[in-house]
Amino acid sequence: MELSIELYKKMFLIRKSEEMIQKYYIDDKMKTPMHMSMGSEALVVAVCHNLSDKDQIIGTYRSHAGYLAKTNDTDDFFAEMYGKDIALIKGKGGSMHLINPEKGHMGSSAIVASAMPCATGLAFANKYLNNGKVVVSFFGDGAVNEGNFWESINVACVKKLPIVFVCENNDLAVHTHKSILNGFKSITDIINNFEIDVYEENTTDVEKMYEVSKKAIEDTRNNIKPCFINFHYYRYLEHVGINYDFDAGYRDASEYKKWLKKDPIKIQRNRLLSVGVDNESIKKIESEVLKRIELSNKKADEADLPNNNELHVGVYS
Repeated sequence: MELSIELYKKMFLIRKSEEMIQKYYIDDKMKTPMHMSMGSEALVVAVCHNLSDKDQIIGTYRSHAGYLAKTNDTDDFFAEMYGKDIALIKGKGGSMHLINPEKGHMGSSAIVASAMPCATGLAFANKYLNNGKVVVSFFGDGAVNEGNFWESINVACVKKLPIVFVCENNDLAVHTHKSILNGFKSITDIINNFEIDVYEENTTDVEKMYEVSKKAIEDTRNNIKPCFINFHYYRYLEHVGINYDFDAGYRDASEYKKWLKKDPIKIQRNRLLSVGVDNESIKKIESEVLKRIELSNKKADEADLPNNNELHVGVYS
């Protein structure tokens, strides 16, 4: 029951943090484009909940869920959204370039597939240092058409690196459906030809994803070898922004409504009720999370902006 509660709490935290962004983004104080994670919370939480504090992840520009799941740091999250001085990197990263190395979030990148070689390099370093760390590389299915994807998979297999590649598969590359973009039917069928263990799960149930992730991560850690996980989900909002985009013509709202019926957070809340957690206890958990998010947002909003000298800090030349 404790695991079920913790998984729910993490997903609820991510969803409500993004809803807070939706609420205040229109004030134009958050000077960063937003790539929202709504719909993918379950797969990210399932993976990150199986990682130790020292394990590392690298994500994509759709980075909110990964950052919050790995660091559990809402104060820094909102401070970075607002670009404030109290943020770890003083607003220089914004939504797409979140990072907190001390907590195992090694960064995220706005360029498709660009973080995958970095994650592979991290895994090589960890193997060389024999420090027991596992690296997780998150990427969207649009990345499979980039050379970085294939080179990273190949190097990880050749060098037998402790890395888990996690495909956040929503069948879309921005607005282009896989049926138009890809000359193959199944990426897992192709990856199965490499010296890598492959897992695939088409569900919105966070606990089923948790079990798949647990098996993959344990295998990677114990046998020092790469794994590939293909998780399917549906992106609720537009590619970039805080709104829905069903008027754009590339997908239909009816598809969204079907996925919403199996929303991962709704499924997990119902599970808690079914295993004996009463509604008042769940509401108390939710209330504590909401209060924490509200305080973090308020703290970030009221904090100072960095001074002008910060512009020259941390640059190479």
